[in-house]
Amino acid sequence: MSTALQEPRVAETPNYLNAEYGWKSWLFTKDHKRIAVLYIISITVMFFIGGIFAGLIRTELLTPQGDLVNSDTYNKFFTMHGIVMVFFFLIPSIPATLGNFFVPMMIGAKDLAFPRINLLSWYIYIAGAAFALAAIVLGGVDTGWTFYTPFSSTYSNTFVITAAVGVFIAGFSSILTGLNFIVTVHKMRAPGMTWGRLPLFVWANYATSLIQVLGTPVVAITLALVGLERAFHIGIFDPAIGGDPILFQHMFWFYSHPAVYIMILPGMGVISELVTCFSRKGIFGYPFIAGSSLGIAIIGFLVWGHHMFVTGMSMYASLYFSLLTMLVAVPSAIKVFNWTATMFRGSISFDTPMLYAFGFIGLFTIGGLTGLFLATLGVDVHVTDTYFVVAHFHYVMVGGMVLAYMGGLHFWWPKITGRLYPEGWGRFAALLVFVGFNATFFPQFILGYLGQPRRYHAYAPEFQVLNVFSTAGATILGVGYIIPLIYMLWSLKYGPKAGDNPWRAKGLEWETSSPPPTFNFEKTPVVTEEAYAYGKEEAHIG
Repeated sequence: MSTALQEPRVAETPNYLNAEYGWKSWLFTKDHKRIAVLYIISITVMFFIGGIFAGLIRTELLTPQGDLVNSDTYNKFFTMHGIVMVFFFLIPSIPATLGNFFVPMMIGAKDLAFPRINLLSWYIYIAGAAFALAAIVLGGVDTGWTFYTPFSSTYSNTFVITAAVGVFIAGFSSILTGLNFIVTVHKMRAPGMTWGRLPLFVWANYATSLIQVLGTPVVAITLALVGLERAFHIGIFDPAIGGDPILFQHMFWFYSHPAVYIMILPGMGVISELVTCFSRKGIFGYPFIAGSSLGIAIIGFLVWGHHMFVTGMSMYASLYFSLLTMLVAVPSAIKVFNWTATMFRGSISFDTPMLYAFGFIGLFTIGGLTGLFLATLGVDVHVTDTYFVVAHFHYVMVGGMVLAYMGGLHFWWPKITGRLYPEGWGRFAALLVFVGFNATFFPQFILGYLGQPRRYHAYAPEFQVLNVFSTAGATILGVGYIIPLIYMLWSLKYGPKAGDNPWRAKGLEWETSSPPPTFNFEKTPVVTEEAYAYGKEEAHIG
């Protein structure tokens, strides 16, 4: 695909970046695009805070003796890395940023259904993040990001309640965002924007919203119960006072496995947009991809028990969860197959967003296939709580969601900012991230299979070579993340101006100016053709 630019079109109305009233116009804005930018800034800060803890973890693991920090401090490192990354980056990353910015534009709406609630969700997120950061400053948490009881509810001497309150508060931000998306998609679609014409990114965020609204209250209640038991010694989870620690795991994973799909489903929506645009073809099997998003959302609520195969669960329950875990792989496989079929005989261009899409498909496929090993009872017993699980999780979350987020951010950056980033640096960073990621986490599959347990700051000397390789890869990966931060900030001032549609992409968001007007469209769009009608001359709007 040629990336030659169109001449920028001057919007007849001010765009959302105009700041007539200074910083107050941002902090009190009801414009979904500005709120999305506030989220982008916030989660970027949290991402690099979580990344600092990851760097400390990998530095400690360079040597087998555990000589950088003691075991208690190491426990706090991996706990705060997990809490910050999972609850304050991975879960809100795409819905609250790219979803917030583009879902209304993609369906032809002027804003989300509840603009004030949208702004409130950002303030709630900031409040939750403040509690999590306070827990770090005060001394950290050592329970692991899963807050397993009774250690978290009774025995830990760290700032468990402070961190749990932060996660509890942030959950309300997730619920409000999901509620806003559901109502917006149902009630505010432009004329002609039928359910069968919705962009797949909208379908993915809609399915994610269902999980957010239905699942998040469960983890909020669970963490509230942990706080109550910790404060008042009520026998809920601690067996010493009549509680059941396995109850906590059931409640926590009932939310936290669907939360994996809160993280990955929006990323799948991004990849659908990238693959069809940079293949210059309509998406293959649109109904199946849209339906598979809903299928993942539904089945995802039924598989939480595969995290608990070694807890003494009955054999029959384990078989049930094993079977359903195998089943949830089917809709994910449908997506990968349809993306591959879309690219088949397409006119593929290797621009930066597409490189991230290629990386996503490859790494997510590895993550999904290794998930089948963990769904198999005999294998799971062997590799539970080893680095095999760490590698699998990161192949899905980092190799999947983070690459999708980076791909989507590069794809829509010209629309968000009206500027272009340097394409050469973008491609280099994408390659660096892919190489660094595999060098970091693929050795961990081997380490886990050989038996190295996770969450230990000291390990057997025979594992050192693979750990050194993993730490070297993490260094490359970190550089790959820093480079886009630099050139994207550079592009805000020095980047060439982008036309309205530099990628020649389909979709309503590309039919308006870059950056978009305050209310997205100068007149209400009317959709006249199917989604992803590449190769056709008709316009999306009339």
